Amino acid sequence: MHAVILAGGKGTRLRPYTTCVPKPLVPIGDQYAILEIVLHQLAHRGFTSVTLAIGHMGQLIRAFVGDGSAWNLKVDYLQETSPLGTIGPILGALDSLPEHFLVMNGDVLTDFDYGELLRSHAASDAPVTVATYAREVRSEFGVLDIENGLIRQFREKPVFDFIVSMGIYAFSRETLRRYPVGQPFGFDNLILDLLARQEHPASFNFSGYWLDIGRPDDYDRANAEFDEFMPLLLPHLATPRLTIQTALTELPAEPALLAQAN
Repeated sequence: MHAVILAGGKGTRLRPYTTCVPKPLVPIGDQYAILEIVLHQLAHRGFTSVTLAIGHMGQLIRAFVGDGSAWNLKVDYLQETSPLGTIGPILGALDSLPEHFLVMNGDVLTDFDYGELLRSHAASDAPVTVATYAREVRSEFGVLDIENGLIRQFREKPVFDFIVSMGIYAFSRETLRRYPVGQPFGFDNLILDLLARQEHPASFNFSGYWLDIGRPDDYDRANAEFDEFMPLLLPHLATPRLTIQTALTELPAEPALLAQAN
């Protein structure tokens, strides 16, 4: 299985953390770069090769990842000379990609099964399958419903439910062949065009752990939660913690020893 990781953005929303390093290389939990976690996860899920679409400070990503052998992956690169959006960088490399492949942002922290998404897409007739997530957004204000200049309804700081894209997609190569190479082309452009053609993308819903590290608040949260969620994110690398509960279960069953432990 093959994945394309989009790692060419400037990460302006995450400044000052991205002043000296590209966003995919900012550290999480003082142990791993975000991109390093993603590469570990892809290899663990059965992926054998990765294409990194790089641009801003791309030389640092090349120096860090190299040929991918540290993760048992074969890694090659697409170099952007100007921003081409989410889909644009891929269009000039379609002939080097397999029939079905994964595309994802390089700053996603999740325990999502990338392989399951790609296998599900390959078995479908969908032009693209989008990993989706249910989010709640609480308004900071009271919301008024107004009709003909009159307030008809008032809701104090309501909660709105949305289904959002996780920044992880499965593509069929032929879906993208109709679009011109070398021009900016975003995920929004693609979805709107497919809908206009009545070619409906599929949704692959996920309810596990997902954090899009796009803002300083998200990055701070990721660092604060990393020790707790590392066994979930990197189960093949994480060492189980010794807790009081597990320690007690491993003690001999003699009442005197249990009394001392308590």
